[in-house]
Amino acid sequence: MVGKPTIEGTRLTVEFVLEILAEDHPIEELLYQYPTLSREGIHAALEYAAAVFRREQPLPVYRKAA
Repeated sequence: MVGKPTIEGTRLTVEFVLEILAEDHPIEELLYQYPTLSREGIHAALEYAAAVFRREQPLPVYRKAA
């Protein structure tokens, strides 16, 4: 998956699962549409995202030379 983190036991990226949840799709729908995905996998994706934000460092702002 081009180096992106995936849900264990699936070929679904954390990014994909978070995007689907952000679009307000019910978890039950995700579990039905993607049988390899588990409720624990969804929770792991949410925990991963929270961990990323906890350790996130502000990125430097680069200005283009005039």
